[in-house]
Amino acid sequence: MNVLLIYAHPEPRSLNGSLRDFTIQRLRQAGHSVQVSDLYAMRWKAAIDADDSTDQDPDARFDPARDSKRAFDSGTQREDIAREQDKLRWADTVILQFPLWWFSMPAILKGWVDRVYAYGFAYGVGEHSDRHWGDRYGEGSLAGKRAMLVVTAGGWESHYGPRGINGPIDDVLFPIQHGVLYYPGFSVLPPFVVYRSSRTDEARFADLCDALGQRLDALETTAPIAYRRQNAGDYEIPALTLREHIAPERVGFAAHIE
Repeated sequence: MNVLLIYAHPEPRSLNGSLRDFTIQRLRQAGHSVQVSDLYAMRWKAAIDADDSTDQDPDARFDPARDSKRAFDSGTQREDIAREQDKLRWADTVILQFPLWWFSMPAILKGWVDRVYAYGFAYGVGEHSDRHWGDRYGEGSLAGKRAMLVVTAGGWESHYGPRGINGPIDDVLFPIQHGVLYYPGFSVLPPFVVYRSSRTDEARFADLCDALGQRLDALETTAPIAYRRQNAGDYEIPALTLREHIAPERVGFAAHIE
């Protein structure tokens, strides 16, 4: 299996750095091919702008969607963007690893998504009609691939529980798992979350590696989160709201899981 690890932490000697090293070693020992995009080490440019295409007219108004589509279609994307897209095409499974900062991913990782997910590559694909609203949410260019988050959080697990003050971890991660990953077609595996990350000694690190190792060993067999497919009949098109008879007792994020 080909595994792409997108890693976003500025300190290689951190807990995240140690977990990254463990992940690479475990996967390679199991016979998998691994590529790593270490965004801080790569000095990844996070901001999407007119410089992301090599043929941008300096006098033209910059339109992020339109210009990314033109650059993608014409082969005039910046080399760093095209290289990451090639990695995604190569990968069978993608792991996003990052610390949870202000209830989301670090800006450098969000910038990776903004720039690499070009119009025509990760969104804006497929037929748009009164019966099919684009290839997304379970379909799209990345369908058939798997993805998983490896996340560290400073708070206690109870802080992210069903009644925790930070909100349930599944809700906190929903925009990333359902939006960033499921939208372009990934089958999304349950996340691996480390709580109280700053309270990790050698004994706890060994336990974390054991648990993470079990998850990595099961990448090919773990059942993905059962998100509803957009074009499979559960949603009214083009309103894209759940049909009245589908989980009528549920609202919010939970309604979009079977």
